[in-house]
Amino acid sequence: MSMTDPIADFLTRIRNAVRAGHTSLVVPRSKAKLAIAKVLKDEGYLEGYIDIPEGPQGTIKVFPRYDDGNKAILRGIERVSRPSRRLYVGKDDIPRVRNGLGLAILTTPRGVLSGHQARKAGVGGEVICYVW
Repeated sequence: MSMTDPIADFLTRIRNAVRAGHTSLVVPRSKAKLAIAKVLKDEGYLEGYIDIPEGPQGTIKVFPRYDDGNKAILRGIERVSRPSRRLYVGKDDIPRVRNGLGLAILTTPRGVLSGHQARKAGVGGEVICYVW
C-alpha cells in the first residue's frame, strides 16, 4: 500500500492513540511531522515528542497530554488541506477554529506555524489541519 498522505496518517494515529488513552505512539519520521509535533507541543496538546533519527527514515515518539482526570487535552484533530484538494489562505483569512478555542496549523514561508503565530507574523499559507 502506498501512502498518498503521510500527514493525514500522522494525525489519524494521534487521534486514535488519544481515543484509546495511550501514553505514547511511534510514527515514521519526516520534517513536516516534526514541525507539526513542535506546534502541538508548544500549544499544549502534547506532553512532548522524541525525534529518533535511526534507520533509513527514523521515527518520532509522541506523548499526548492528559489532564488530571485522565481526559485528553486534544479533543479533535482534522486534516484540512489534502493532496487532492489544497487549501491556501492569505494572512487576513486565517481561519478561527471553534471560536478561537481551537487552533489552525499552517505551513507558511516562515515554517510551520499555528494560526495566531501566522497572524502575528503577517503570513498566510497552506492550512494543514485544525486542532481542538
